Formats: sequence, C-alpha cells, structure tokens
Amino acid sequence: MQTTTTALLEMQSIGKRFGAVQALDGFAMDVEPGEFVTVVGPSGCGKSTLFNIVAGLEEPDEGGILRFKGRGCHAKELLGRVSFMPQRDLLLPWRNVVDNAILAREIEGANRAAMRAEARAMLPEFGLAGFEKQYPHQLSGGMRQRVALMRTFLFERELMLLDEPFGALDALTRSMMQRWLLDIWQRHRRTILFITHDVDEAIFLGDRVLVMTARPGRVKLMRKVELPRPRKAELVTSPEFTAIKREVLDAIEEEAMKSFVAETAA
Repeated sequence: MQTTTTALLEMQSIGKRFGAVQALDGFAMDVEPGEFVTVVGPSGCGKSTLFNIVAGLEEPDEGGILRFKGRGCHAKELLGRVSFMPQRDLLLPWRNVVDNAILAREIEGANRAAMRAEARAMLPEFGLAGFEKQYPHQLSGGMRQRVALMRTFLFERELMLLDEPFGALDALTRSMMQRWLLDIWQRHRRTILFITHDVDEAIFLGDRVLVMTARPGRVKLMRKVELPRPRKAELVTSPEFTAIKREVLDAIEEEAMKSFVAETAA
C-alpha cells in the first residue's frame, strides 16, 4: 500500500537476530531523497547488519516495516534497486579502470561499448583522466576507491549505500577523498547512506548523523548537521563543528561503556 511519506527509505521497528545474538531491535530511521545521512556507533552495534538489510542481502525478522519510495517491501526487493560499495574496493585485477567501472552495468546487461563511452566521459570528474587503461595494481589506494565509487555511480540507483569506503586510507588521502565525494554528491545529488566509525567524517559529510546504540542496535541519537555547504577543510576546527562532535562522541561513549560493562560481566 502506498503512503504519503516523502522518504526514499523508511525503516520502522526493524529487528534481526542471529541465533542468541540480537543484532538490531526496534531500529527506525528514514532517508529523504537527495539527503546524505551518516551512521556511526560503538563496535558491534549492528552497522554491518543494517548495511546488509538496506543492500537487500539480509532479511530482517518479521514484525518490522520497510518501505522504499513509499511502498512496503521485503529487503530482498532492494537488491538491484540500491547501489552499494563495501569496505574493500573489490576491483578485478584483470580488468582495467574503465572495465572495472562498468562491471555492475555490464552484469545487468547494458551495452558494453556504450557503457565504456559513458565511463570514459566520467574519468575527469573522478580524477582518473589518463588512467583508463591502468590496472588495479598500478593505482594508489585513493585512485582505487575512486574507481569503485565511479562503478557505484554508473550503476544508477536512487540510493547509494557506502560502508566505510575510506577506512583503509591514510589521513591526508581520506580528507581529500571526503571533499572530493562531497563535490561529486553536490553535482549529482544522489541519496547516500554512509556508514563510518570516524566521527569527524560523519559530521563533515552528513546532513544528519545517526548514532546507534550498543547491541542490540537502535537509534541513540539523530543529529541534524546545520553547517554550511560546500564544506571546507577548516570547518572541522570551528566551534559549531566541535559542539556537534562533543554531542555525538558523548552518545557513542555512553553506549560503548554499556557494551564494555556487559561484556565484562558476562
């Protein structure tokens, strides 16, 4: 049944149990079209489970409500309707930059020649001009991530799910990639759900920051980030940024302590 919600993705009372482990319980959130929502939380809070459900790789337990574009659906129906990028770039070593970038569309059945032409046209925007024939082993970590993100963008879907895509990069490259991603996002305005363990990254990128509780994962805090865009590197030292960071860190630390106490007592 269609609803009047404007959210692209809506989750209500979502739970997921793996044997004796309750990964998610009563989880609820929504993501509006064109919004950039970041997700943080203590270790083991269920971020990966959330990723798998939204990606259509895992079904939640019965009783919750999952809607996409206002219509109720099973998680498996999101597979193919959501583009996602896991933590590793997963580039195929025998395919060059262009052929790695078009892989998802090629599997989908798109014309290879047409997709190669589209990918070549996007190379400058992704900082890959002149590297179309290079193979993954010839690229830096940041360049490999740009190829993987280009592949995700070429697989044109309304919701992009990114799981710690910059987690393996050094601090300087990560900072550059964050600013680059925001530039790409502001030009294309894709809806992004971005999972990270880095609080600075979550605030710098997001329209809203969602903080998850310790397991079982629920929403501890949903913090709107009312900082000006486009965001510049010096923003992270501003009083406004610092105030949001303190609030988010307090929420995470409170939940991390609960998890630590529970594990110590077990």
